[in-house]
Amino acid sequence: MIREKLEGYYHAIFEKELLEEIIAVGTYRKVKQDELLLDIGDNFEYIPLMLSGAIKISRENDKGEEIALYFLEHGDTCTITFVSGLQSSKSKIRGVAEKESEVIFIPIEKLEAWMIKYKSWRSYVIESYNIRLNEMIEAIDTLAFMKMDERIFKYLSDKVKIMGDPILHTTHQDIAIDLNTSRVVISRLLKKLENDGKIKLFRNKVEVLQY
Repeated sequence: MIREKLEGYYHAIFEKELLEEIIAVGTYRKVKQDELLLDIGDNFEYIPLMLSGAIKISRENDKGEEIALYFLEHGDTCTITFVSGLQSSKSKIRGVAEKESEVIFIPIEKLEAWMIKYKSWRSYVIESYNIRLNEMIEAIDTLAFMKMDERIFKYLSDKVKIMGDPILHTTHQDIAIDLNTSRVVISRLLKKLENDGKIKLFRNKVEVLQY
């Protein structure tokens, strides 16, 4: 099963010997939509290798307010698990399946050994760090420089690309949670975006017309 799932993206970037080790120690899982994979305060035990789907990574403050940071998609891994796992620190993030996903979980103790042993793994980890860093910079820029209606439209457009569907099954409250604002603000600005011809609103659905 794992061998077949690794064909394609991972087969093209990892050495044959590394693929064999992943097959030997990896655990394949099909994750249901909205399933919690990792919660704040959990111990890091595994490195995820995304095969399909999307996992939302978010943060939560002491007041229980949450904000979405980024999404893991096909070919991605979560670099936050690397350092935290090696340092045996507890998770400061939450990972929830945005849609049905397939993941291979690698024991965290393999990370350091493979960094030394396999050039392709070392390159993959470094590139993953670079991707996540750029996403975090983009998230900071979005918070600092975009108006809220621009943030909402960017969020919706990005999510359309992730889900592969211009119709998003979501509520105003769901969007408010991900963007760490109030439902009233989201509802008002969604209506503005609809009036601007960028989206169309339905009950518990949003169709993005421009993305």
